[in-house]
Amino acid sequence: MSSASWALQQAVFAALSVSDGIKEIVGDPPRVFDAVPRGAAFPYVVVGEGSERNWDTATDAGGEHSLPIHIWSRAGGHKETKLAAEAVRDCLDGASLALDGHTLVDLRYLSADFARETDGETFCATLKFRAVTEPE
Repeated sequence: MSSASWALQQAVFAALSVSDGIKEIVGDPPRVFDAVPRGAAFPYVVVGEGSERNWDTATDAGGEHSLPIHIWSRAGGHKETKLAAEAVRDCLDGASLALDGHTLVDLRYLSADFARETDGETFCATLKFRAVTEPE
């Protein structure tokens, strides 16, 4: 059986990579990364670090996942990151994604943070999602 966390990351990456809303903002093919290549053009989306917790019940096994998605931009303000954040939220909130070896019970948007980096020219949005999975 594959890791639920890895299966979730793969499914989220695939969904973001085919989303027309994401493509409109970060290019086509979309710049969606797990590890950002050196010299990557802005803007881009990064599937973040995440965490996984036991979500077993008395009768069923399960996992609760925290999944951050980061958006990076140098467009000279928060507009691009906020539009990209909306596209990510539209793509993932409540999505029914197929996971290898697991069932996605729920995927929900929780929050977003927007920040200007200390270099003064890079802007970041971090969206937080919560997912619950069960093994097949």
